[in-house]
Amino acid sequence: MLMILIFLAGLWAGLQNALAGGGSFITLPALILGGLSPLAANITSTVALFPGQVTSGLAGRRLVSGVGTLPFKALFVISILGGSLGGLLLLETPSSIFARLVPWLVLFATTVFAWGSFGPKPEPGTTRLSPRAAGIAQFGIAIYGGYFGGGIGFLMMAALTMAGLPTRNAAATKNVLAGVMNAAAVALFVLSPMVHWLEALVLGSGAMIGGLGGAFALQRVNERLLRAAIVCIGILLTIGLFTRPI
Repeated sequence: MLMILIFLAGLWAGLQNALAGGGSFITLPALILGGLSPLAANITSTVALFPGQVTSGLAGRRLVSGVGTLPFKALFVISILGGSLGGLLLLETPSSIFARLVPWLVLFATTVFAWGSFGPKPEPGTTRLSPRAAGIAQFGIAIYGGYFGGGIGFLMMAALTMAGLPTRNAAATKNVLAGVMNAAAVALFVLSPMVHWLEALVLGSGAMIGGLGGAFALQRVNERLLRAAIVCIGILLTIGLFTRPI
């Protein structure tokens, strides 16, 4: 029964990531309900969702772009370094401490998701970040991405569009960089005993099927309503994590 729940969570997360992002809001509570600690759930979810991120990144690779004088190769390296550092920090965090941090991380991720979905958007062609500032921002986002990851898509979209990238190029670049920073973290996590491989395989299988379904549903689902539902899930998850006994 628990494996069915985890598979369905992966299916939903894959569909959600393809349509609007925020799949970790589904996978994290499903794995915790399955008996994993918040730390193990976060690590297992990152590993399980990684193949879907690679697929999304490859699909839009022709639109990836650097930021002004900062080439894409530099953003690639920055993301690897930041993701590796975030992953190392996560592995060094005791499970009891991470259990206390995770409600705040989910609250932050929910706030970022809500702001990215419903907050004001920068004017097209507006440049508010220099290439150097964009590189620094990407490094910070990559560390956060390797450590937790919730809301990284919106953080990157905000930074890249503020640096002057058109929305389509920013989205494609974001997808590739998300895969890159998580690849660095996953390379560390696969050696960790915190990965629950059965759950990861079941979750990942559901996520890949859901991602394929999301590609077909992209033109049929009201994205604004979906984003509102994700924010509600994030709020409920935050409340549940704050009130859950540690």
